[in-house]
Amino acid sequence: MTFPQTTRARDRFRDISLRQLVLALVFIGIVGLEIELALLRHAESFSQWIPHVVLIVGLLSTVIVYLRPTRGTLRAFQTMMVIFVVVGLIGLVLHFRGNVEFALERDPSLSGVRLLWKSLRGATPALAPGALSQLGLLGLLYTYRHPALGNNTGDR
Repeated sequence: MTFPQTTRARDRFRDISLRQLVLALVFIGIVGLEIELALLRHAESFSQWIPHVVLIVGLLSTVIVYLRPTRGTLRAFQTMMVIFVVVGLIGLVLHFRGNVEFALERDPSLSGVRLLWKSLRGATPALAPGALSQLGLLGLLYTYRHPALGNNTGDR
């Protein structure tokens, strides 16, 4: 015996496209990163506020593109996702540099591989901003050959 609600739910899930699932991952990732930054109190300086602002604008962009995936909203979303990638890369550099400075303050004799290793494992998570870049790439994947952008051969 199959319940009508179960069948309808299964049919709706089957109708969800891979593209919609990718956008859902972007949304979940943005919310998760913002919560993580808030829990870490990542707001002591101007540069630490940048990912908060980018994430909030990115969240709004994600919601808008979900509700209304037009050419204009998709282009704005793509722009935000490129900004995610760039800000994530800048964050990688800033975190790494901060760890290098801290490691050298503690032990000025460090150099080469030892300095690299200490910097990657430093107090500031050196690779954490890469998560923002990954979300940006995932968002760009969402827009790849999107039907609303036209000039493509559709979804394959």
